[in-house]
Amino acid sequence: MTTPATRSRENTRARLLEAAAQVFAEVGLDGASVEAVCERAGFTRGAFYSNFESKDELFLMLSASVAEERVNAVRTQVSEMTAEGALSPGCDPIDLVQRVMELGSDDRLGVMLMSEIRIRALRDPQFGIAYLAQEREMVASIAQIIEDIAAVGVLKLHLPAEEAALMLMIVWEGMTVRGAMAGQDDAGLRRSGSDELGRLVQLLVAE
Repeated sequence: MTTPATRSRENTRARLLEAAAQVFAEVGLDGASVEAVCERAGFTRGAFYSNFESKDELFLMLSASVAEERVNAVRTQVSEMTAEGALSPGCDPIDLVQRVMELGSDDRLGVMLMSEIRIRALRDPQFGIAYLAQEREMVASIAQIIEDIAAVGVLKLHLPAEEAALMLMIVWEGMTVRGAMAGQDDAGLRRSGSDELGRLVQLLVAE
């Protein structure tokens, strides 16, 4: 049973995570301070350190949160399309991928945040190990979605689902980063990513 104290703690952590995402995306991890995050969230340093040991821990939690939001958005779209009968043998897998991804949750703030996380992972080997562990979990989740779609006879891959999931994720991230650099809005980011994923699916799906 969730107690009022537990709910209060969860709300505090959620507000700190939201504030941190904004501050980190604006000035980067090194440029952000605990004070700036607390000020944006409306809390004291004590509230921060009662929830997180360090900025690095907060950064990793943000990474996990963004990844989970992305996967959940895709899973929700696939479930809705299944209920509508859109997932059936004979449907166009390229159109399927583009429809799913264009309705995802990616936005410019998320792209900036994840780019900052990867820079941190490049600079700090220990942080990099933790980040890659999170990434493997995300790839496994995407692979499961792919396997679920394949199970209904919609597509057949040339390679294992986890390898396909990793390739799809890398292409998607690369295109959304470039779209953000070009000044695309949120809808444009999703379209640019889904267009390239459609081309990749042509190579991954067996005839």
